[in-house]
Amino acid sequence: MSNVEAQSRSRTALRSWRRAGRRIAGALLLSLAGLAGLAGAVPAGGQGVHAPPLRDYAIDAWTTRNGLPHNSLRDIAQTREGYLWLATWEGVVRYNGVAFTVFDRGSEPGLRDNGIGALYTDPRGRLWLSDSRGNLGWLDPGGRWTFAGRTPQWPQALVHDMAMDARGRLWLLFEGHGLGCMHPDGRFEYLPPPEGIPLRASFPHMAVDAAGRIWVGTMEGLLMRDPQGRWRRFGGEAGLPPGLVWPYRAPDGTVWLAADGRLFRVEGERVVAAHALPGAGHITTMLVDRHGALWVGTENRGVARIGPRGTEWLAPGDVLPRGRIASLLEDAEGSIWIGANGGLFRLRETLFTGYTRRDGLASDYVRAVFEDRDGVLWAGDGGGLDRQGEDGRFHPVALPGGGDEAPSVLSIDQGVDGDLWVGTFADGVYRLRDGVLQRRYGPAEGLPSGHVRAIAAAGDGAVWVGSRRGVVRIDDAGVHAPEVPGLPQGLVTALASIGGDLWIGSVEGASVLRGDRVERIDLDSPGGGARSVFGFRALGDAVWISTDRGLYRHRGGAVSRVGLEQGLPVDAVFQLVPDRHGDAWISSNRGVVRVPVAELEAVADGRMPRLVQVRRHDEIDGMPSAQGNGSSSPPAILRRDGTVWLATAGGVAAADPARLQRYVDRAPPPAVIESVHRDGQPIDWAATGSLAGGGRITVAYAGLSYLLPERIRYRTRLLGLDAAWVERGTQRNVEFIGLPPGEYTLEVAAAHPDGAWGAPARWSFGVRPLWWQRLDVRIAAALVALLGLFAFYRWRTRRYHARQRRLERLVRERTADLQAHAERLVAIDRERAQLLERLREQAEAYGRQAREDALTGLPNRRHFDEVLARDVALARRGGHPLCLALLDIDHFKRINDTWSHGVGDAVLREAAELLASQCRASDLLARLGGEEFALLLPGTLLEEAQLVCERMHAHFRDHRGWAAIDDLQVTFSGGVVAWRPGDTPESLLERADAALYRAKDGGRDRLETG
Repeated sequence: MSNVEAQSRSRTALRSWRRAGRRIAGALLLSLAGLAGLAGAVPAGGQGVHAPPLRDYAIDAWTTRNGLPHNSLRDIAQTREGYLWLATWEGVVRYNGVAFTVFDRGSEPGLRDNGIGALYTDPRGRLWLSDSRGNLGWLDPGGRWTFAGRTPQWPQALVHDMAMDARGRLWLLFEGHGLGCMHPDGRFEYLPPPEGIPLRASFPHMAVDAAGRIWVGTMEGLLMRDPQGRWRRFGGEAGLPPGLVWPYRAPDGTVWLAADGRLFRVEGERVVAAHALPGAGHITTMLVDRHGALWVGTENRGVARIGPRGTEWLAPGDVLPRGRIASLLEDAEGSIWIGANGGLFRLRETLFTGYTRRDGLASDYVRAVFEDRDGVLWAGDGGGLDRQGEDGRFHPVALPGGGDEAPSVLSIDQGVDGDLWVGTFADGVYRLRDGVLQRRYGPAEGLPSGHVRAIAAAGDGAVWVGSRRGVVRIDDAGVHAPEVPGLPQGLVTALASIGGDLWIGSVEGASVLRGDRVERIDLDSPGGGARSVFGFRALGDAVWISTDRGLYRHRGGAVSRVGLEQGLPVDAVFQLVPDRHGDAWISSNRGVVRVPVAELEAVADGRMPRLVQVRRHDEIDGMPSAQGNGSSSPPAILRRDGTVWLATAGGVAAADPARLQRYVDRAPPPAVIESVHRDGQPIDWAATGSLAGGGRITVAYAGLSYLLPERIRYRTRLLGLDAAWVERGTQRNVEFIGLPPGEYTLEVAAAHPDGAWGAPARWSFGVRPLWWQRLDVRIAAALVALLGLFAFYRWRTRRYHARQRRLERLVRERTADLQAHAERLVAIDRERAQLLERLREQAEAYGRQAREDALTGLPNRRHFDEVLARDVALARRGGHPLCLALLDIDHFKRINDTWSHGVGDAVLREAAELLASQCRASDLLARLGGEEFALLLPGTLLEEAQLVCERMHAHFRDHRGWAAIDDLQVTFSGGVVAWRPGDTPESLLERADAALYRAKDGGRDRLETG
């Protein structure tokens, strides 16, 4: 398989595994076994106390479908430059995070055998490999495989394992044939199995400790060879069980032993029991990570981690296969790699914990998260209301809906009496006590139907509810709308009770209700002009407002803005949550932005021009989805334990800021040059310092990071040609054509998204001149050219004088004719230009008449039908959202009959201008005929389409002086529908028309969805 195919398949499967198994809580088992020996589980000085639980790890997987030549991985190693190397039965594989490169007998240069037995990276960074026929090879600095010469004593048998001692001797463990030793001078020494020592029954694990002792695992117990060459057996007298025992040397030098589901440590000459893993079965591999946690792989029970949290299990199931775990490796970035009989797997620590339907949520599309006074977490989502239990899983709370499905929850708050108030999309407001429904408020109680996106409990016991027709108050007297001039009358998207005042956010901006007075907040600062408000946050003596144009700070009556122009990386933000460490976490549709609160204040004060310490977190940090949710509340909270919780389109995301330092200092990925091709043919670039001139040079490179490597950014600079760095985005190769002769150095640097650039990889080379570029050839050519020019000049001079006399006569004769002809051409050209201009004007007029409504200037029915057919086809092909709204002016015939058809035409033109002013650039507004208009909204969900139509409704109500008649009021009714699979343009129009007639039958001046 080619690297390109492997890269494509790897990316596809990686996205699939992340969607299907990012969180593996269902596969994690918490065992109490091993707690008694917990103190010995952290040999790295107690650093393991900071390690997150296993559920905070993301898991990814690769198999032969992604480019692996074989699904059984016997060993894994990482070399200093950052490559991962995998031992399989079909060759050794190099992985750069995107593509697998296979080296086997068919490679150039090739291996001696495809069956790789073991990999080993020695203290100098050299990679060694062994195969099933006993061959020993290493990778030289130029990237070529070199093999040791075989001696007659050298066994032709599989090399199980390798280890190097302090003297630089490489020890080889042969299957059934004892030990071999490769000395630093290249001399090979064979040590056959001594009599009475069960070395022929060896197991594929050996270790060399700091004292030079060689520990070998066998099926009949543990063996140790001391530096003097004496063998010793360890069995029952050392406290080991009978049968298989094998060793592992940790990075700190500790030798661990695995035997019969138990783990032991070697302390001097003693073997000390450390941990028991009941039910673990046969332990096959071990690893001590940088935090001191001990990882073990088993024959068919998965992987366990022993640390301060006891023994945590990653059992086989959704991701891990039920088979042997053959190898474990911690890479330079702290990820844990698992080589199994069913493929390659990677566990990666993440800052965020994701909770999805696997954790009990009714829907992954979460709109609100809330912590009550008892510390219980509630989540509102598209499937209803969920409460988190003590087991960490979410459990549904029954809410009777208006249909067969559970209500979609948009907002949550808690009253002063402890009752929980829950707002929904279409089922009103629920009041719960201890999770039990007490009362439901809907249209029958006076609450406007639908879109309860915000709830705020006031200190006097009342509860404020945001609706699609402004705010309403629920108290002991019932449900009523306050009659206070200036209150928003459209869709309310945010509420907050701060200091006795009610802060109101809507599609019309922000305002504050102070007693019986409304204060409008001016959000029209330079570069701002916010229209939709999503949240409020009191911070000190200021209130921060989250909008579709960044953050606004209101303090002492003054408003200042922090947006894109001030360094905020996103435009629309939903909520600001300050943590206990001085940072503000800001949710958005493009991840969570984290900024020091002090910087926000400094920029808002004008003491700093731009934000500096801005960091954006998304899926690379473990969020189930980078898309947050706005127009609901609360979309993000700070819990009493200091953790930050956010509602996203893929589930609930939770982060502990106290663990932040483990993730923010991610080192830049090291860059490597992988291959060079000249005119499509590979060259040994590491050994090539000079290239022939001309032709095309293509250089492939990679950034060796395995944290979403497809998003690594690159830049290149060719010293000798480029004056500055050239940004390459995610492009992984660069091409140069026809470089002039000279000396060059290519530099390649890599960086994580929003991260710093790493040290560049370099390749220095020269380009030799072609024959015609040589200096002597150029001098000779110049001399010949000069002589030729001189001869040509003399010949041309003589001919010039002869022809000059003849031309003077001809010029005189032709001048008169040319002048007359030129005048005729000018006249003809003028007439042609006038004719073309008339034709163009006629064509434009005909085009407008065919596709434009003559009265309003809007697209007509013909134009609308063409666009509708196109957008329905696009939605059917790509699954893009699409909405259609039919708008009809109410009682239009009465306007014509009362005021005349001229007034009716004026009303239609004003209505068209008013509707068009509220449309987005991507929308299509058309007049279908009479008083009926159509609004096509591509790429828009039904909820967003309703917001657009509600905004139009609000502006229609606010408009006065229709057709210059003061007492003329005009309203419209509308039907809004979303495209469904199987819809045709005709069926979509029919559903929208049906919704329109429901709006008219329901009293007009309203919107209905269908």
